[in-house]
Amino acid sequence: MLWWACSQTTLSVGVYGVYALTNAWFVARGVGETALAAVNLVAPVLLLFGAVATTVGVGGASLVSRRLGARDPDGAARAAGNAFVVYWATAVVVSVFGLLFLDPILRMLGATAETLPDARTYGAVLIGGAIVATGFSAIVRAEGRMLFSTLLWAVPVLVQIVLDPILIFGFHLGVIGAAVGTVGGQAVSAAMAIWFFFLQRRRPYRIRLRHLRPNPATIGALASIGAPSFLLGLGATVLAILVNATLATVGVAALAAYAVCARVQTFVSMPQTGITQGMQPIVGFNAGRGLEERVERTRTLATRATLAAGAIATLVVMTGAEPLVSAFLTDPAAVSTATTALRVISIGFVFTGVAPLLSAYFQALGRPAPSYAISVGTLIGLKIPLVLTFGLLWPQAVWVALPVGEVLAAAAAWAIFHASRRLAPAPLHSNRP
Repeated sequence: MLWWACSQTTLSVGVYGVYALTNAWFVARGVGETALAAVNLVAPVLLLFGAVATTVGVGGASLVSRRLGARDPDGAARAAGNAFVVYWATAVVVSVFGLLFLDPILRMLGATAETLPDARTYGAVLIGGAIVATGFSAIVRAEGRMLFSTLLWAVPVLVQIVLDPILIFGFHLGVIGAAVGTVGGQAVSAAMAIWFFFLQRRRPYRIRLRHLRPNPATIGALASIGAPSFLLGLGATVLAILVNATLATVGVAALAAYAVCARVQTFVSMPQTGITQGMQPIVGFNAGRGLEERVERTRTLATRATLAAGAIATLVVMTGAEPLVSAFLTDPAAVSTATTALRVISIGFVFTGVAPLLSAYFQALGRPAPSYAISVGTLIGLKIPLVLTFGLLWPQAVWVALPVGEVLAAAAAWAIFHASRRLAPAPLHSNRP
């Protein structure tokens, strides 16, 4: 079951990884390398919205899978309905704030006079469309509907891949075209999710109006379980801001190099993300049934798989770094910088999936404390200080800080996992939220 679930989730997020690469290529070739650097400056804003979506998605998925495992479909519907309400309300508030203070936010993110115009245009469209930025695929997976979860990723991404070249090359809309293509695909995903959760009948539960009524206990459980994901996303946002701000002092070539490295890393880490997402509903469901042996077997197999996927990614990227970079960039300085940076960063790919996987494992069990320690602790205590320290010594040393941070984060996550098992072996059965 684990391999089937992971293959579906890896296919889902892998399709998004393809879009991350193709979108970067369309922008770089159709608009220019400065535009690519500008688009990447907006990435922290997208990470923030992604953190909110992941928070309610992971929290909702954990509650839904455990409620279904306990044969409580109404509790599952209430959890999913409250997840929608929390995300929609947060997206509206953050979008209004983001549009009102867009320029100051972009300057804080590292935008310069050269990159600000494109970053402003791209950011305005994406922030304006944030309310449709998620299809809650994690909650779909929580009831075992892996095929539809895959479609929630694949169909919108195909829409985006079709729209990007039409809008950028055909209508010459530049970064506006890239942003509209992205939001258009997200809107398709949101529409599919509304049909699935609110209208489709052949399911264990269906969200009705009463399930959208905010329930303090359910929202508290969503926040408690999903908060490590939010703080992880928030930390990743801060980390991206620091890297962009540091490299902005070097020049546009360094920013463009980081944009390519970030997109390649997004793509090659998709199998690890898929393994983590595939593991969560299986752990949550079996935890709800009290099947401890299956829970531990699932975690062990998932850990081995994520390490193997990371090792393969490191080997492939280190070998093919220069042709990969040259597919996006043409400026010799940017190509040279990006090639070196990508080879250095790829060392950390082996370990990239370990901390998120162990954090997700504890989330699926409804144990936020060790998940907090892994997701937030490794960012605040290791990754961010490394980038700050290395960046102060020499701006381009951030390339070294990134893989060192991944190695240390994996070691810390493993230590926290074993300490948690020794000191607080919580029972698998969970209380109703």
